[in-house]
Amino acid sequence: MSPRSTIGPDTQLCGIALHPAGHTRSPAMHNAAFAALGIDAVYLAFDVPPEDLSAAISGVRALGMRQLAISIPHKERVIELLDDVDETARRIGAVNTVTRRGAKLVGSNTDWLGAVRAIEDVTAVADARAVVLGAGGAARAVVYGLRARGADVTVLNRNRDRARQLCADLEVEASGPISALENTPHDILVNTTSVGLDGDESPVDPSWICPTAVVMDAVYQPPETRLLRDAAARGARTIPGKWMLVHQAAEQLRDWTGLDAPVEVMAEAFDRAG
Repeated sequence: MSPRSTIGPDTQLCGIALHPAGHTRSPAMHNAAFAALGIDAVYLAFDVPPEDLSAAISGVRALGMRQLAISIPHKERVIELLDDVDETARRIGAVNTVTRRGAKLVGSNTDWLGAVRAIEDVTAVADARAVVLGAGGAARAVVYGLRARGADVTVLNRNRDRARQLCADLEVEASGPISALENTPHDILVNTTSVGLDGDESPVDPSWICPTAVVMDAVYQPPETRLLRDAAARGARTIPGKWMLVHQAAEQLRDWTGLDAPVEVMAEAFDRAG
């Protein structure tokens, strides 16, 4: 769904800041939800290079924007530009949502809820052995969510120093290189690296994937990454990145409206925007 053609003086302005901006499906999802709920709001995508992030946040203040989603590569740096950050986002070390609370801009993180809800639609998380690939902002959110739901988490990353730092920050004991997956039993496997964006690469050798595991790829384009194809071929159950994105967007909407988001409407809009 495209942005509304008519915007009045009372229309709430929302959007997403990322770089580059060409691939985002967030406007389609949120605008479809606004229409379904009868909310007078519009959601736009803003291509914000890293050097312009501070000016963009000043623009949010000046324009009275209601909410701004924060995506790659801004999730960590935006923290220093806000009036406040909630405890969860501060613990994760990354913000993906900036919401106006009176005169203040407050940062929060809905990525962890998006990931957990997508996984819990398929399997139980409590007491599961989970492996997270990557150590960036998305990995931090996923690790936090899995830990909060009672999973035993291992972090694997090409840069082991970043993996160790993430583990120290979030009180995770086990880390290692991605190749360690070969000898790491897992019930849940989540890829948060960018490997797979082209659809032809996977971050792991197919033989390392446990056939009884649930595998989720945070990469949502293409809809079925090489990792998910390999996992399915091994007999594992798979979760496309679409569902993490849809669920985190639904929580963003609920956060500022107080309304239950129409998840299926948002999922259909996601598909149409492909």
